[in-house]
Amino acid sequence: MTQKMQAAVVEQFGKPLVIKELPVPEPGLGQILVKTEACGVCHTDLHAAEGDWPLKPGLPFTPGHEGIGIVTKLGSGVTAVKLGDRVGVPWLYSACGHCEYCLAAHETVCPDAQFGGYTKNGGFAEYIIADPNYVAHIPAGLSAQEAAPLICAGITSYKGIKETNAKPGNWVVISGIGGLGHLGVQYAKAMGLHLCAVDIDDKKLAHATRLGADAVVNAKHGDAVAQVVKVTNGGAHGVLITAPSLPAFKQGVGMTRKFGTCVLVGLPPGEFPTPLFDVVANCITIRGSFVGTRLDMAEALAFAVDGKVKADIELQPLSAINDIFARLKHGEVPSRVVLDFSQA
Repeated sequence: MTQKMQAAVVEQFGKPLVIKELPVPEPGLGQILVKTEACGVCHTDLHAAEGDWPLKPGLPFTPGHEGIGIVTKLGSGVTAVKLGDRVGVPWLYSACGHCEYCLAAHETVCPDAQFGGYTKNGGFAEYIIADPNYVAHIPAGLSAQEAAPLICAGITSYKGIKETNAKPGNWVVISGIGGLGHLGVQYAKAMGLHLCAVDIDDKKLAHATRLGADAVVNAKHGDAVAQVVKVTNGGAHGVLITAPSLPAFKQGVGMTRKFGTCVLVGLPPGEFPTPLFDVVANCITIRGSFVGTRLDMAEALAFAVDGKVKADIELQPLSAINDIFARLKHGEVPSRVVLDFSQA
């Protein structure tokens, strides 16, 4: 008898996901089968289900790129993992491994990259097929539920901070203290940086203070740029913008110190309002940062194993996915939701 699994499937863009019973897939040559223990829910999953990015997933598909689970089957030729390993199936599902970007450890922009829960079925299912060469290796001491947000929100915020090139003792601004930002605050402090948190929600700013932020600025109250410039004595050496807000992007450049770097990871709709004179006159670098490499992943997880970074999570069953998406759409998820398969 064919073994079955539950999966949340996008059958039409913009419509509720359908909970379906599907056959458990078989791993092919060079593939592994992962029994899902937990899967984080990311705003990117909502973008995927809505089909609102230029490159749309092929229908039907299963979202989810923060899936954590146990390797239960190996396809032929697999040596990178073994049965019983706990792994994560992240956004970077696979890459070619031999193009100029892969060779330079920039595999996230490989032209042949595949993406979990987008171009490949993801973790909103009880089993996931994965590429063993690109899974995250979850260290002992981290539960599946704790690790799930770190293989997307964690690595994205950590890599974004690295891309600012800020050094210990420098000032960094994190704009947007939500699912990514609350992790970014913790990474920044663990990396020896001074941290100013910027948001429009006093509760999130209070949370940032509890997590170690040295200063907070509410962008709704007064001139946020002037406040940050004053607090940081001339602007931040690095600014990381996680908020999906065009005003936040414009403010972020103004908060950046001369010769500083403003890193963009949020993806609001519309065109980036770049103040060209300020960028040129102040020699500011504006840089996009896209998730992170396998080495970045290992580093991001290591901070968590040492107890320096911990995601605020809310556990929910797979059956709640459409309610979770509705809350995400209305900004009603303060940190990260994790689908818990261990109770299924």
